[in-house]
Amino acid sequence: MIDKVVGSFDEAIADLPSGAVVHVGGFISPNYAPSYLLAALARKGSTGLTVVTTAMGVGTRRAQDYAEAVHSVMRIPGDAVGVGLLVERHQVAKGITSFPGSNRGGESPFEEQLRQGQVEVELIGQGSLAERIRAARAGIAAFYTPVGAGTTLAADKEVREFGGEPHVLETALLADFALIRAHRADRYGNLVYRGPATFNGTMAGAARITIAEVDELVPLGELDPNEIRTPGVYVQRVVLRPAVAAASWEDPC
Repeated sequence: MIDKVVGSFDEAIADLPSGAVVHVGGFISPNYAPSYLLAALARKGSTGLTVVTTAMGVGTRRAQDYAEAVHSVMRIPGDAVGVGLLVERHQVAKGITSFPGSNRGGESPFEEQLRQGQVEVELIGQGSLAERIRAARAGIAAFYTPVGAGTTLAADKEVREFGGEPHVLETALLADFALIRAHRADRYGNLVYRGPATFNGTMAGAARITIAEVDELVPLGELDPNEIRTPGVYVQRVVLRPAVAAASWEDPC
């Protein structure tokens, strides 16, 4: 019997080693981020990680300030955990991202460590980042895009002309693990999203192991096939979020 449900977040990431390349899903709001998987990874303490994500986060030190700054447009849940926690704990060696810093004033933890030479960054636009991830899932090794041609983003990359316009060669981004967030799932790993599925849906299957953090588990057959964004073939593990929010990222669950 196929059953991809794992009993705890700590168990789900127990084999995520130091030095791994990790896709981290989510877009705009912490409500779409795999907070409990990130907390479990922080507890595990794997280091030297290359993290592929849309933004490197503000970290725990500035979390309250950030929540107050954006309260008019979104609510930050009390159990929200972002990539910034991993950065603060010096678990990240490199970020492949569109937003390495903060737009709310002051340096983010990643910016601080970047300035001090403690981490590396590969900066790339969101569209190209998403396509590099999608290409990995599709088995496409690389593709040409006009985005970034003639800028520092094209440095050390192959450039060819198509239709008289320069195009930059971008390579696929296959990860060891993809940590994503979905709304509903069944035990086969079929996923339904609430809100934007950007990067969560794109990263599913673009890693050797995809782990989905979900709000709700349902019996087989209950998910509307027309609503399934990610088929279970792209997902290896599913973990249900707790009914009661954790008081701290340090609490095992």
